[in-house]
Amino acid sequence: MKNTAMILLTITTLILVALAVMVSYNVAFPMVFYITCAGQAIFIFTVYKVLTDKYSTEKTFDDWYEDYPIEDK
Repeated sequence: MKNTAMILLTITTLILVALAVMVSYNVAFPMVFYITCAGQAIFIFTVYKVLTDKYSTEKTFDDWYEDYPIEDK
């Protein structure tokens, strides 16, 4: 995954945390509603960016996990 996808995921997470704080402090409904809609749009864009990323690898399922490699026997 490229850095842009990670940045978009961070922004989406910050928006969700900010919404939770806004709701707990009884911020006006229109503001919460529009920020929620913007967060959903950013999330959909993030999913699109991750799925259309030009990423390829030489690894296969036989390589297992990178932190727990299986030795060839």
